[in-house]
Amino acid sequence: MNSLRPWTSRALAAAGVYNLLWAAAAVLQGSKIQAWLGLGPVHPPFMWLAVAGAVALGGAALLIAASDPARHWGIVALALVAKSGAFAGTLALISRGALPQRALVFAIANDLVWIPILVTVLLAAHEAALGRKRCVSSEILGLAMRTRTNAGVTLDELSRLSPVLLVFLHHHGCMFCREALGDLMEKRKEIEASGTRLVLVHMGTEEQGIKFFAKYDLDHATRISDPRRTLYRAFGLPRGTLGMFFTPKLWVRGFQAAILGRNGVGRFTGDVFQLPGAFLLYYGELLRCYRHQSISDRPDYVSLVTGNSYAAEEFSN
Repeated sequence: MNSLRPWTSRALAAAGVYNLLWAAAAVLQGSKIQAWLGLGPVHPPFMWLAVAGAVALGGAALLIAASDPARHWGIVALALVAKSGAFAGTLALISRGALPQRALVFAIANDLVWIPILVTVLLAAHEAALGRKRCVSSEILGLAMRTRTNAGVTLDELSRLSPVLLVFLHHHGCMFCREALGDLMEKRKEIEASGTRLVLVHMGTEEQGIKFFAKYDLDHATRISDPRRTLYRAFGLPRGTLGMFFTPKLWVRGFQAAILGRNGVGRFTGDVFQLPGAFLLYYGELLRCYRHQSISDRPDYVSLVTGNSYAAEEFSN
């Protein structure tokens, strides 16, 4: 399944359709295009048709890659090389006078505009690959699933009764943790209406958890106290760095969450560097997850449950 944001698929599909349309135009209006480029009739004629065929083949490949950019990153990489080479070659021919300067219009439309898009898709695929590498092995996951909740039931047992949305929180004093709990309080009925059970994992003690979650009407939610972050590590959630606290995005989001959202800040309860995350479990298997790249990320928990989350990683079993 596609584990990247939907725009990556749409961008590759657009590039594929454009290539197919250009190839069709090259076949149907080849003489006009050649004349506009100042090439004159290409001899032998099959050479022009071969170029059109190669462009059409590239378009079809990009449409295939659009179905799952993360899986078909190799196609994206080849397309990037082809587009970069074609643009560089056109510039070289123009500089030598072999092509008129107006050919640059074709080079920009056919190649240059797609290069940054392909680069961005490749970078997104790389990030998705890193996320999958952080995913725990089935053996570690099996051990982690034996963790008992405050109700005395293990995660594995709960996941066999219904899907489980396992939400790992940042420390209790964090404005983003409080914002997340506010989101969960607001969306809890939607989550549970889908048949999914909510389980919260926090770094405070059980007593601290009861008191803290009561502010959000979540004191009766199933929870796990994990002050040593054993479960965080078992699910592959990394610790951030000091630098993550000094980014413009975090300061803007911090102002939104703490001041505009009226979540405020409080005393640290847990590791301030520990990144949160959310996982959808069912029958002891990891179906889908959202791993925070920053503590300021704000996942859509309902979409994560329904499978429409733009940044969720999906796993086939």
